Amino acid sequence: MSLLKMEGIVKAFNGVPVLKGVRLNVEKGEVHALLGENGAGKSTLMNVLTGVHARDAGTIEFDGKEYDSISIKQSEQMGIAFVHQELNLFNDLKVYENIFLGKEYKNRFGKLNKKKMISEAGRLFEELGVDIDPTELAANLKTSQKQLLEISKALFFNAKLLILDEPTTSLNTEEVKHLFGIVNDSKKKGTSFIFISHKMPEIFELADRYTVFRNGEYIGEGRINETNPEAVTKMMVGESYSSKDVYTKRDTGDVVLELDHFSGPGFEDVSLKVKKGQIIGLTGLQGAGSSELMQCMFGCTHPTGGTMKVEGNTLKRHRIHDVMRSKMAMLPSNRKENSVIQDMDLLENMYLAEHTLSSVKMHINKKKEEEKFNKYKELLNIKCQNSHNPILSLSGGNQQKVFIARWLNTEADILLFDNPTQGIDVGAKAEIYKLILELAEAGKTILINTLEIPEIQKVADYCAVFYNGSIIKVLEHDEIDETTVMLYSTNAVNTEEVIQ
Repeated sequence: MSLLKMEGIVKAFNGVPVLKGVRLNVEKGEVHALLGENGAGKSTLMNVLTGVHARDAGTIEFDGKEYDSISIKQSEQMGIAFVHQELNLFNDLKVYENIFLGKEYKNRFGKLNKKKMISEAGRLFEELGVDIDPTELAANLKTSQKQLLEISKALFFNAKLLILDEPTTSLNTEEVKHLFGIVNDSKKKGTSFIFISHKMPEIFELADRYTVFRNGEYIGEGRINETNPEAVTKMMVGESYSSKDVYTKRDTGDVVLELDHFSGPGFEDVSLKVKKGQIIGLTGLQGAGSSELMQCMFGCTHPTGGTMKVEGNTLKRHRIHDVMRSKMAMLPSNRKENSVIQDMDLLENMYLAEHTLSSVKMHINKKKEEEKFNKYKELLNIKCQNSHNPILSLSGGNQQKVFIARWLNTEADILLFDNPTQGIDVGAKAEIYKLILELAEAGKTILINTLEIPEIQKVADYCAVFYNGSIIKVLEHDEIDETTVMLYSTNAVNTEEVIQ
């Protein structure tokens, strides 16, 4: 039985069509994968459904009733909940306050019934198997806990349809398994889900049916068990799609980065030697230490032992500016929190790091910066109208290219990429992989941290697998596969090596 029918939906912004008569049909009690590259129209359609944007044409029927228009409040009353990739929690409120915000329980005197709200939140978490303290400040939660909190909140208020936008980005393997268990249990009770993801294995594990958009147009739909990942990907990106490995072996130079028994918050006793032009993949279960190592290397946290040498020189003062002066740069994970400066345009976002580094300059020469921006725009294939566009006007992939340009603009030789393709579509990922290989070919040294093993297979010369804060195994390119990496990530096999 159909829960949601959207037919002939049209939406344009400033005369530019974004949705061109698309359709979406979601059944009751199913997980429906909504697929397409960034810019395909998925988010715009969801914003139409949840009342953020008014449609220009088309019909929407939900739970047997047709709606001429939908407001944000009305969509909530209808039983539609949107769990965004970029979470919308209030960090300065407690967990239970986030759940009941705007829907608070009150006693007969009109005062907040905190005891009841805390009790109900605790019961909810216990029922879902979620380990969160209802009285904890939201700011103190891990990103994965915040994600589960958002989903728990929607289920508590009996949402009929949950829209999950890249819900597994910040989750480790066990947390993904737990989330999928919650989704499948809720599905049995009649709850429907729209699942937006770029991770094919997860789509084929969780979803019942799928719909594909491309360039704002409806391409097709079907049952997941009647197709395969390559066929779906070709629908998303067109016939130009290729699943071939992009990795190319290249000559490397002398050792330019050396960690000797390097320790810090979340990791310990890490020893690595990395050569000029090498690409090293770092991976492991979330929290295993690879991301924490990268943050410490860049000076975001302070080491507690060991040494780090860059070009043979030991870094004595381990602060971000000192690391930047040693020609090292870092592309952090979570663009929204750690990279995007919303009030700045593309040009300003691009030149920010270089002018922070050379803060002795009294003035910014906009003409020279424009020239640099245009150079990187062409080099990185950044798709934008001009350098004065707002950063949020770009897709995730193009935003990431701007931030790569930000760090290349500092003339850094060693690049630390932490989860660089987070929330980026298949086509944009391929461009990022190609770019990483081109940068290495040009002599840049790159460390890339990611939980996605196919990503490491496409670019890395070596893969350092972390377990419990330390490197447990180093794999050469030909040894990297998901089964082998998982064996070491979970300590099913135990050995120790360092990169030579």
